[in-house]
Amino acid sequence: MNKIVKIKRLRKNAVLPTRGSDGAAGLDLYACIDKPAVIEPRGLYKIPTGVAVALPGKDTVGLIFARSGLGVNHGVSLPNAVGVIDSDYRGELIVGIGNTSARAYTISPGERFAQLVVMPVYSAVLEETDDLGETQRGSGAFGSTGRA
Repeated sequence: MNKIVKIKRLRKNAVLPTRGSDGAAGLDLYACIDKPAVIEPRGLYKIPTGVAVALPGKDTVGLIFARSGLGVNHGVSLPNAVGVIDSDYRGELIVGIGNTSARAYTISPGERFAQLVVMPVYSAVLEETDDLGETQRGSGAFGSTGRA
């Protein structure tokens, strides 16, 4: 299912997101910075992309994820795990980045450093009740379905 996502370049050096392969779920986001940014261990940073998007409708959401290679190989990922881009947001996509490793990592201008996935979203309508129904699991929490 294809949906049109309008994109606006906000800075002249912004690189438009690209798909790494035909089967890639995410669009690679590029660092729109003027000079290399050193991501220190346990540091938190905001990296601009230089682009803004208009999602296709209120039934979609943009989710920003870390690139797996940066996360697994260098400990560089999103400190909040996933960035949420609401359908009515029109500002620049700025990605929060953190470093969980013991070594600094340098993000270069124009480097692919995160990815954007556009997905459908349900608008939940809450209905208060005293009965949630029964399931086999019930209220079993952490580790209740097997080895934690």
